[in-house]
Amino acid sequence: MQELEVPVRGGTLRAVRWPGDGPVVLAAHGITANALSFAAVADALAGRVQLVALDLRGRARSGDLPGPYGMAAHVADVIATADHLGLGSVTLAGHSMGGFVVAATAAAHPGRVRGVLLIDGGVTIPAPPGADVDEVLTAVVGPAIRRLSMTFPDERAYLNFFRAHPALRDNWSPALAAYVARDLTGTPPSLRSSCSLEAVRADATDTLIDRTTVDAVHHLRCPAHLLWAERGLQDQTPGLYVASSLAGLPFPTEFVPDVNHYTILFDPRAVALVAERVVELAGHRPR
Repeated sequence: MQELEVPVRGGTLRAVRWPGDGPVVLAAHGITANALSFAAVADALAGRVQLVALDLRGRARSGDLPGPYGMAAHVADVIATADHLGLGSVTLAGHSMGGFVVAATAAAHPGRVRGVLLIDGGVTIPAPPGADVDEVLTAVVGPAIRRLSMTFPDERAYLNFFRAHPALRDNWSPALAAYVARDLTGTPPSLRSSCSLEAVRADATDTLIDRTTVDAVHHLRCPAHLLWAERGLQDQTPGLYVASSLAGLPFPTEFVPDVNHYTILFDPRAVALVAERVVELAGHRPR
């Protein structure tokens, strides 16, 4: 694993690269997540592609990048990363909010994107008219949002907060611990999440009401595939999606049983499936 620095508007975007012999795949994480959400997938890929996962603007080691935030900023950062790596075109994978990022990138720059893998994200869940963004975030995302206004005395307290999360408490692993720890910033006894609440709000607003963002999945000119989890962000059933809500999509969708919104990237069987779909879309081996 190698840390990368990418020049972008306002400073330096950080990313993580796992080496491989195949083509490069760029990965975008969820709304309060970071690049290490893809670490287990990288292990399962076993070098079949070169996976580069971004710390998106306003998160983790890109937490100090300034606004304006939102999908347009993420799209520009993804393209800047492709340019920095000398890639004319690239396959993209996105989890949760990262699904919107990669779909928006593919829709805005069709000549630069070869394929898109959406992982339990990228398809809007309609909110009631006039709904408050903060209320929607808290209702849907739960503890992951509440932590943004909290401080923690040490790393153990932060890890324990996540170990109690309903979607993670029965699935804790060293990979999850490393992913959570990457988000932590500050000094004891006032450690906090690196996520910018301003960035989170801007991105959430775009995924709910910005027509360019919402409609991106319907304007893809490249191969695309959606993997969707049985359970949701708080391990509830149903999850974010049900089959009927995905029926109108112009590309294949695939149900992933026995995982939730988070563990689709950490459960060994689900991770193996994600890795296979990444490889197929990257063109390293036809399905």
